[in-house]
Amino acid sequence: MSQVLRIAINGYGRIGRSFLRALYESRLESIFQIVLINEPSDLDSMVYLSRYDSTHGIFPGQVDVGPLGLRVNGIDIAVTHERQPESVDWRAHDVDLVVECSGQYGTRGDLMRFIHAGCPRLLLSHPASSATDVDCTVVYGVNHTQLQGAEQLVSNASCTTNAIVPVLQQLDQHWGIEHAFLTTLHSVMNDQPLIDGYHHTDLRRTRSAMQSIVPVSTGLARGVERLLPELIGKVQAKAIRVPTLNVSAIDLMVTLQSATDVAQLNRHFEQFSTTLPGLIDCSNHPHASIDFNHNRHSAIIDTSQTRLNGGRFANMFVWFDNEWGFANRLLDTLQWWAKRLQNPGNLSRQFNIRGQHDQVPHRNRQHGRNQGS
Repeated sequence: MSQVLRIAINGYGRIGRSFLRALYESRLESIFQIVLINEPSDLDSMVYLSRYDSTHGIFPGQVDVGPLGLRVNGIDIAVTHERQPESVDWRAHDVDLVVECSGQYGTRGDLMRFIHAGCPRLLLSHPASSATDVDCTVVYGVNHTQLQGAEQLVSNASCTTNAIVPVLQQLDQHWGIEHAFLTTLHSVMNDQPLIDGYHHTDLRRTRSAMQSIVPVSTGLARGVERLLPELIGKVQAKAIRVPTLNVSAIDLMVTLQSATDVAQLNRHFEQFSTTLPGLIDCSNHPHASIDFNHNRHSAIIDTSQTRLNGGRFANMFVWFDNEWGFANRLLDTLQWWAKRLQNPGNLSRQFNIRGQHDQVPHRNRQHGRNQGS
């Protein structure tokens, strides 16, 4: 008998709430049932912030307090408020998989605390501390087929890695990369204060997020090399926080091994985007970042911004919704992993899982040739 996959969310902040909303907006709640959310904050705040979101709008359904904690579209979700994974009785809720959205756990030792506490497997919404701390690091559309079902600890990498790795992979496969420099223009995050305050050991992050452009540290180059080891030693990166609530961009500068031109570069990525519908898009419209709010693609290549100098020094501009796009990639990775769990011996129950891109139509294509929300 086919049954749903029972999901828990640990950490119900920006990504945790976006993941839950992406699941419901994708109409996958009959396949993936969220049965538990562990979040230290109080229940009333969780309900309120699920219902009303300043970035993504009002939840397109019903969110209430229920007998177990949270009730979403009539489905009850248990809520706990623990700060340690060992304090949650995961077994009592018959959890099949935990989506770890707190961002607080990165080493294998810390992640195994969930396993020892009764979580069969863990999907991280952030990079692990090192490649060996998890069984697999996934960028959906690039290497998700490595997941075979027996894994316990899987990382979904970062939003920036999901945006840029497919682009770099294509450039390297077709022209070769000598060197690449990535500058991420990233929206503000919760580790920054609204006004100057003691929020971080990085002194720049003690400054008001909404008044300044703030350079911050980034592990993007390391993340790229983790997914594309052929580029080890060839990639550098920096990140700058900008005073917007959502939607980020990567300014890519790359020295290619073979010469090309702007038209050829753009034509290649326009064709490439058709091979990954819903993941990669291209557009040459005169965009501002707000155009991509609530856009589910990993990356939208702005072909109007492609530049080339001397035939081999290329500059490309890549937009991405750092919350919604990444939440949907968590969902895509979850679906692929769940399919592999149908294999005998991987899980005691069997699941009837279809791919999200096969069942959910893309909407709001006005921004570009193949762009959905």
